[in-house]
Amino acid sequence: GGGGQPHFEVQTTSQGCLLSPTAAMLAWHVLAVVVGVICMQCSAASASIPTGFALDAGRLRIRESANLGCEDLGLSLQSANIRAASPGRISRLLHRSEEVCGEVEGPQIHLDFAEEQNVHKEQRVTLAQGGRCLQLRGGGLLVVGTPLSFGDSLQYLGYVREHGILQFIHMYNANKDRSNEKLLWGEELEYHVLKVDRKERRVRLSLRATEILDLLNEREDKNGRSDNRKEACAWHPEYGSWMVEGTPRLPFGGFVRDLRRVEASLRLRRRRLLAALQEDEILPTVTAFPIMGTEDFTWPPTQPRGPVAMSEGCSDEMINPHPRFATLTANIRQRRGDTVRIKVPLYIDKNTIARLEEEEKQGIGPADPHEIVEMSGLNKERAMRETITMDSMAYGMGMSCLQVTFQTRDVAESRHLYDQLAVLTPIMLALSAATPILKGRLADTDVRWATIAASVDDRTPQERGKAVCAPSHKGKLGFMAGSGQRPLNKSRYESISSYICNCKGGQENRTKTDKYNDIACPIDETAYSTLTGAGIDQKLARHIAHLFVRDPLVIFSERIHIPDTTESDHFENIQSTNWQTVRWKPPPANSKTGWRVEFRSMEAQLTDFDNAAFTVLTVLISRVLLAFKLNLYMPLSQVDSNMQVAHERNAAVEGRFWFRKHMAEDEAVCPEGHPQDECELMSVYEILTGKGDYFPGLLPLCFAYLDHVGCDTATRDTIRQYAMVLEKRAKGELMTAATWIRDFVHKHPEYKSDSVVPHGVAFDLMQACADVGEGRRPAPELLGKVIIEPLTPDKAYEVPLDAAPFDEEQRRILMSKYTLRAKTSKESGTTISDGWTTPIAETMEKLEHESETNLEGGVKRVSLDASMR
Repeated sequence: GGGGQPHFEVQTTSQGCLLSPTAAMLAWHVLAVVVGVICMQCSAASASIPTGFALDAGRLRIRESANLGCEDLGLSLQSANIRAASPGRISRLLHRSEEVCGEVEGPQIHLDFAEEQNVHKEQRVTLAQGGRCLQLRGGGLLVVGTPLSFGDSLQYLGYVREHGILQFIHMYNANKDRSNEKLLWGEELEYHVLKVDRKERRVRLSLRATEILDLLNEREDKNGRSDNRKEACAWHPEYGSWMVEGTPRLPFGGFVRDLRRVEASLRLRRRRLLAALQEDEILPTVTAFPIMGTEDFTWPPTQPRGPVAMSEGCSDEMINPHPRFATLTANIRQRRGDTVRIKVPLYIDKNTIARLEEEEKQGIGPADPHEIVEMSGLNKERAMRETITMDSMAYGMGMSCLQVTFQTRDVAESRHLYDQLAVLTPIMLALSAATPILKGRLADTDVRWATIAASVDDRTPQERGKAVCAPSHKGKLGFMAGSGQRPLNKSRYESISSYICNCKGGQENRTKTDKYNDIACPIDETAYSTLTGAGIDQKLARHIAHLFVRDPLVIFSERIHIPDTTESDHFENIQSTNWQTVRWKPPPANSKTGWRVEFRSMEAQLTDFDNAAFTVLTVLISRVLLAFKLNLYMPLSQVDSNMQVAHERNAAVEGRFWFRKHMAEDEAVCPEGHPQDECELMSVYEILTGKGDYFPGLLPLCFAYLDHVGCDTATRDTIRQYAMVLEKRAKGELMTAATWIRDFVHKHPEYKSDSVVPHGVAFDLMQACADVGEGRRPAPELLGKVIIEPLTPDKAYEVPLDAAPFDEEQRRILMSKYTLRAKTSKESGTTISDGWTTPIAETMEKLEHESETNLEGGVKRVSLDASMR
């Protein structure tokens, strides 16, 4: 606490064990010894607290007497031997709040940004050294954190699960009556930074995302706008050390014209990222780097088989240097009992089998090439030699995707949208397909989902249905959720397992979802009992209890014993690592942000036009679902079946998906089993445009909605272009990104029709993808008649109206030159405004020539110096 004195507090719970007086006395003696040891450790560690700060309950707070300025704050942190990736970054992000907290005499430290911008992305900024980090949490407090290894976290797993449930109950009760929240929404997109060697025709991952992120944030703070009058950017770290995530700095609003802002925002982000790259770096917005896991694919060069991932193909240096990401990687592997095992079917081309047989003769490949294995997340089996195998989290979490988050009116609307959007996730996954290459091989799938699901699969062998316990789990299973033995049929990264809507207490027939919840949904019974006992309805309690069959993956040692009434760390720890196709998001603790739903299935697209098209369509469909009171409910077994279909090659055109035949019918007059409650197989094109006279299609309803609310002409024209491209892709008249990439490889002269993507092909492909995204290369097969306006890194930031006085030389040069040009314009019979078409510096030679031939009256000619050029 304040004054540097250690303070301890014993927390009790009504669910704890009852001890006899003798046992209780013994426990207190043991506790006294433990506290004494901790006190000595705290005393030794107190020297690491930065000057001007006090440590209170794991939180750094500024002392009132510190009187720290911005630069002092940054230096103080550095003096504590805590390395900041950018020394000035912390001082620019923080400001002194006037609030005073408890007994501490210093104000809290808060992030200097609007509360609203957290609507779709909780801001987290960290500074790290070794295993410790300073973490700026979404709530705004600077927290000292040490991420615990799996072994060290075992004793706290149950505590975090228990208090995560209690924190949810407090959050729910504090916010359940909020209503009439305005529509706020936003999208997020991850970017890959690649290094190209144009002489050798090689492309590699550029492992300098941290440096780029610091530069982007520095420039954003200095030159970016925060008044929401024009687009601005927010930048976040991602799993890969070559990746940067970009979002709008502030969310989009609930107006029709906001739909036109998305593409402008995406183009601005791409422009600013390009301005931060080196000359030999490119920025294609692909979902997956095609040759990850092959030889020589990172810069600087790195070696696999590191102690964190223990991967045969990916190095630990590929993981973001923040300790959380390495801890996440190691803890998933350790909880699982071995390295992750990703198996994706190989695309068999005309020369593939011959190549495989030749490799077998040379002793290359799996020990038993003909062993039949099950593909990850797919109801398919393949021979081992016809499988792309991967063994690292980086293969999955190193992928990019497009996600859209909405703030809803109230909790009921958020639950309704969660259910309805979940039905659409396989459809949008198939239509946005962009992942036909993995580990330098053409895959027999087009999308990323099953690969990521397997890359973070932390289930123990027993949870995966095996009878054998992993040797490393001896003595540990008892600490895990379900004792590490509860059967779990899905990874943490999967489709949803239950609908959650319970509008009007289930009185509306169309919200009675029990008949559609027809798949396994394992729950933590203790959590369920706690939730229902606290008044949470059964459907929502089941959803939360299903999330809590998982263990927390990263626990910060200083954030274990925290108040359940005002904090949400433990709930978010488990909620945020259940990566489902849609995510239901309660309001964060101590936040003005409302109830939200995140749509998570779509893949990153090659152009900002495409990413905007998918974003805008998702937003419009959410409005249509609510305005038309549509009913998309179908059995979740059919939704899971659709996820399987979405992985197939060219599923956007050739796939057939279960979908409800009558989505506008009122089930009050539609008993179960009635034909109007039926689903049938449809193509994506039929789902979008309609089928027969009974199914109107989603696009016509979007158009009807926009006409009803009064869409302006400019927005209508923009949305028509978006809809037209997506419609033609579903019809097969235009290619999906996956088909375009696959076609590029097939047509490349270096491709040998053996499923292998050589480095030269990968180089040309990534350069082509970057060129398409920046408007330098036409792609009519992908975009039809849409032309991407060329985008360059210049003018990435707005120019401030600077009033700083010129120095004498600058003033003399500018006045002379612009006086000369004005005089020349008047003498030629034009206005001086006609002459002001380009800056003087861009027409220097012409002006110098004019000054030599036209200048009269003894005015001295002045050349522009290098600084003016």
